[in-house]
Amino acid sequence: MAFVHLHNHSDFSILDGATRIPDMVKRAVDFGMPAVALTDHGYLFGIPNLDLECRKYNDGALGMRQWKHDIECFQKGWELEEPEADEPGAAACDLPHAQWESDCRVWEESGHDIAAVRANRPELKVKPIFGCEAYFITDDCIERGTKQRRYHLILLAKNEIGYVNLIRCMSKAAGHEMMYYKPRTTLAMLREFHEGLICQSACVQGIIQQCVLDGDFDGAREWARTFKDIFGDDFYMEIQDHGLSFRNGWDDRRLDEYLVKMARELDVKVIATNDFHYLSREDAPTQDILSCIGKATTLDDAGRMRMDGTEFYMKSEEEMRELFSWIPEACDNTLEVAAKCDFEIDWTNMYLPQYPGLREGETAEARFREECERGLAKRYGDDWENVVIGGINVRERFEYEYKIICDKGFANYFLIVQDYVQWAKDNGIGVGPGRGSAAGAIVAYAMNITSFDPLENGLMFERFLSPQRSEMPDIDMDFDDEHLQDVLAHVREVYGEDRVCKVITYSTIKAKQAINDAARVLGFPVYVGQRLSKMLSNDPKLSLPCALHKTEKHPDQYSPDFEEAYQKDADAHRIIDAALSIEGMTRGEGVHACATLIAPTPVTDHVPTKLDTKGNVTITQYEGHSVADMGLLKMDFLGLRTLTVINKALANIRRSHPGLASEEDIPDAVRACLRDGATHVDIDVDKIDFSDPKIYELLGSGHTAGVFQVESAGMTATIKNMQPKEYKQIVALIALYRPGPLGAGMVTSYINRMNGKEPVVFYDDRLSDILDETYGTIVYQEQVMQISVKMSNFSAGESDSRIRKPVAKKKIKLLTSTVFHWDNGKDETTYDHWMNGAVENGYERETAQRIWDDVLEFASYAFNKSHSAGYAILVMQTAWLKAYFPREYMASVLTSYMGKTEKIVHYVSSCRHEGIQVLPPDINESGKDFTATPEGIRFGFAGIRGVGEGVGDAIMAERSQGGPFKSLHDFVDRVDSSQANRRVVEALIKSGAFDSTGYPRKQMMSFVDKNDPSNIIDAAAKRQKDRACGQSSLFDMFADVEGSGFEDEVSPANGDEWDRHTKLAQEHEVLGIYVSDHPLRPFEYALSKARDYTIAEIEESEEVVDPFTGGSSTRFRVPEGKPIRLAGMVPTGGVAKKVTKNGDQMAIVTLEDMEGEISLVVFPKTYKECAAALEGDVDPETGERMGDVFIKVTGKLERGDRGNQIIASSIVSMELSEKTNRPKVIEVSMSSRMLSMARMEQLQAILARYSGMDRVELLVEAVGGDLMRMELPARVDARNMVLMAEVEDLVGSGGGVRVA
Repeated sequence: MAFVHLHNHSDFSILDGATRIPDMVKRAVDFGMPAVALTDHGYLFGIPNLDLECRKYNDGALGMRQWKHDIECFQKGWELEEPEADEPGAAACDLPHAQWESDCRVWEESGHDIAAVRANRPELKVKPIFGCEAYFITDDCIERGTKQRRYHLILLAKNEIGYVNLIRCMSKAAGHEMMYYKPRTTLAMLREFHEGLICQSACVQGIIQQCVLDGDFDGAREWARTFKDIFGDDFYMEIQDHGLSFRNGWDDRRLDEYLVKMARELDVKVIATNDFHYLSREDAPTQDILSCIGKATTLDDAGRMRMDGTEFYMKSEEEMRELFSWIPEACDNTLEVAAKCDFEIDWTNMYLPQYPGLREGETAEARFREECERGLAKRYGDDWENVVIGGINVRERFEYEYKIICDKGFANYFLIVQDYVQWAKDNGIGVGPGRGSAAGAIVAYAMNITSFDPLENGLMFERFLSPQRSEMPDIDMDFDDEHLQDVLAHVREVYGEDRVCKVITYSTIKAKQAINDAARVLGFPVYVGQRLSKMLSNDPKLSLPCALHKTEKHPDQYSPDFEEAYQKDADAHRIIDAALSIEGMTRGEGVHACATLIAPTPVTDHVPTKLDTKGNVTITQYEGHSVADMGLLKMDFLGLRTLTVINKALANIRRSHPGLASEEDIPDAVRACLRDGATHVDIDVDKIDFSDPKIYELLGSGHTAGVFQVESAGMTATIKNMQPKEYKQIVALIALYRPGPLGAGMVTSYINRMNGKEPVVFYDDRLSDILDETYGTIVYQEQVMQISVKMSNFSAGESDSRIRKPVAKKKIKLLTSTVFHWDNGKDETTYDHWMNGAVENGYERETAQRIWDDVLEFASYAFNKSHSAGYAILVMQTAWLKAYFPREYMASVLTSYMGKTEKIVHYVSSCRHEGIQVLPPDINESGKDFTATPEGIRFGFAGIRGVGEGVGDAIMAERSQGGPFKSLHDFVDRVDSSQANRRVVEALIKSGAFDSTGYPRKQMMSFVDKNDPSNIIDAAAKRQKDRACGQSSLFDMFADVEGSGFEDEVSPANGDEWDRHTKLAQEHEVLGIYVSDHPLRPFEYALSKARDYTIAEIEESEEVVDPFTGGSSTRFRVPEGKPIRLAGMVPTGGVAKKVTKNGDQMAIVTLEDMEGEISLVVFPKTYKECAAALEGDVDPETGERMGDVFIKVTGKLERGDRGNQIIASSIVSMELSEKTNRPKVIEVSMSSRMLSMARMEQLQAILARYSGMDRVELLVEAVGGDLMRMELPARVDARNMVLMAEVEDLVGSGGGVRVA
């Protein structure tokens, strides 16, 4: 006999189940169970995982492997060899000889019908059974707020009809109407969807069991009869025994015996289940912790809901039969249920929707051709059929792509994508130029899906869709992220709400979250968990075991402090053990940022859906990869910030230049990019000339802040070193600037070859046309494919599927171990085909081997050129906009990061470094967003904490209607008090928005003080209320009459302002950054004494011309390799702790001054000495930093591909105070007889050579002994010994020099 578990919960019973599906299936196989069910609470989340996990074991069974081999041999006419005899006593699924005999017999008896052999599938090793534990309600009441009791009920799918009905039933339960805290299933729904389903009465929370416990025996029987009427012999009574006691004197055994008695009376079969929530008895505490996380309680909460005992685990057949030895048929009947269930998910079909815009009688293929030919004529001219680019005829390329697409049935796919892309463009929504391999399709270019020519750029269609590819194409599109939802709304409108659906994502418990969750559940204060989690690195792939113990695979994840806490702190040990048990469990669900499903029929015909209660949108219950692998059309609609930045920059330019000026005022390059018929500066970015030198001047200068893809410190350093002059070089840079190529030295080699510092070498001159654009370096995946085609006779499709794809996925063994049948008729491995083809074409075998070795080493680094070329277009467009309209462009960049303080700080610093002033908010000049003005960029209202967009709109509307605001009083009187409430006005004052009215901020805050009964906020609100009621006060009637006594008297500015520290702290509070001033500015002198250079000076360079060769080179002001001193502050969050491979702690520290920021690399020895200085004053309870951290650093500068950094050798705290900030005075003494014009000119020349911040005073002793003191108009460096020596030499023995 055997046994099958039919009531089981995985970790997809979120924060209630603690069983991982792979562990569940493995245990079922280990126990020899022929099937295993999944019945998670309310949803079908884990169904695809169960199917795939069972499939791993089933596909590995000997019988299944023999069956697949037999089918392949029959199909291809290969000789089918007889396998060895089966092992005695082998499982039914592991009988290859018996399967061979059976397949041969079916083949002969069916007259060689391959379909008959396919139907002769062997027995599965472990059958998946798909089900759900539904929440059943006894009425159809769906009113929100109505108290309803929910009961449990198990539903299992018998077959395909049952699976579809299960999907529809559970989708309806979790949909807009029925979802209320939990998915709800009604009796009417069971009647509607019962076909193909098995129903089980569930656990003690089932309605039949609850009626029994309440003494309502008639009610229990009535519900049992009802379920039997609906499901017939597919209704089963569940019994369980966890040794629990219930209300009214009932316990598990007594309840089971009653249920058995009732079932026999009603002719209902009984099944034994264990309702397991965890894998083994030892896992019970893990489930308890998860339950506490889900219910936001702690383990020591006596009143919390919990699962009593430790019996809810996956028991063996022996355990279950012993437990129910008094009714053995209850275990036997589980096999009957398993036998009835015979359905697996079909992963082979495709379900592509029909393009709804077809004309009557028109096919998708005909419309596809029409759209393509129209587009080709537009792109290449009326004679497009005869155009040849790069040796490729446009007509031939189109016909080749068209045939493959239509043969595979994908014409509808392209029409669907074209529809929503064109709709977005027609409605002024920014659309990306194309991303990914789709740009290699000339049909995508013709249909205006992509915007750059695949022939001009040397892109391959097969990289996108090869003849050998069986999956659906994948075109990802970028849209202006502010209007992405508009595009999705259009798609829903076109295809129908019930056929378009967002896709779910699942979140799992990550390492740091596991620590914090475990600490809270165990009852510890929040800071205890935070203290432990801060010991861990920020690696998103961090796992707790690797952090706890040093491993060879991930040595950088190890934290010695974490291990020490585990070994020496009992509380930490307990927390970490709990965290280890829950790490990786499913914690919650969300909505995929870009994936959207478009189905040919209602989505619930294919996959289950649910209501996302946070966003009130319908989402799938299966995650994206599963949905796509099931053959459904999953489109990725990506919101790209850069497209929003471009659109807003264009709007800023239109506002700044409302009318076309004379020819001289607008550069020719800008005029050439104006839209047709433009009456103002209205730029069409698609007209930008990529050869414009201003693009390359900006990139080469390193002013890349805000420029797409190239603004990181490392990329900026690389592009400055590179000094690109062509678009193709930007394409290559985007492809190369990744860890693999950087680490392999490919970037340096490329730049050296490009600039003539290394010779350009090809493996063989015949490959020069492929490698010439990258100076002999293999950069792109397309180049690997092209080499295999030209050198080794691969077809274009074979080059993608048999060389590019396996190498990119690092399936290297496949290249030498698997024999393929090739288009040229040969049967050989990929490696042999490569080598033999090269030799046949006259290439040296050694050359072919060298290229092969390089391909294996570098092809995993090789990048998709289509993607790189598409994104390079955005690099060029954003660089051009910034080069010609820097204020308008950077205002748009700042606006796009509104609310993200760290980004705003970075871009404000970049603007100032590039000479663009960022100004505080102003009540009469600011817009909602950051606004370009002739003086710089004005901070926007929406960026002020506590103000926001709505208030900003109200302020601008009133300003537009009534003119500029004269004062704070005028503002509160005119702007609706519901918008300009006290919190808003205070934020505006603190931000400096009213500074232009001439009043100090402190005085203005006193005007709105709520503790002052006469505050102007309350007075203005009352007056506005009176006006709204139609009441006019005497003030309103006579306020404008001179001498009436009703003038609006405003106190004059009294000059009473906060101290500088308070003023800046409040400004930082509402803006997140320092705009009007900086905390370091008063200490400029102290900083200058503590450092050799400002951070900005590290970037300064000059071009030096070699007088002999005439060549130029870049010389930086600050040299590498020698010790330098820097000083500044460490921003909050500026210390990122790391662990070396030896397990020692180090840190990457951000140092900032008033001009910029730089990274400090602090290795373990130095870190141990300076850790306290970097931490500053720390709150003992929360571990949070208090106050600013000022430091002095000594170290060596390193310039590299990843940007500039300082290797710190010393870091010490720096005191910034009035005392340390007081400049020194050099006193130069001489007698009056020494005074002469010549000597004073000499002194002036000496002082001018040693500029600094220290003062110089001249002391002259008159003949009568009087001492005259005067300050000279010079600032010098009093520490300079050469200066002191030269002045001493000048005044000689008759005078003196000293530092006071």
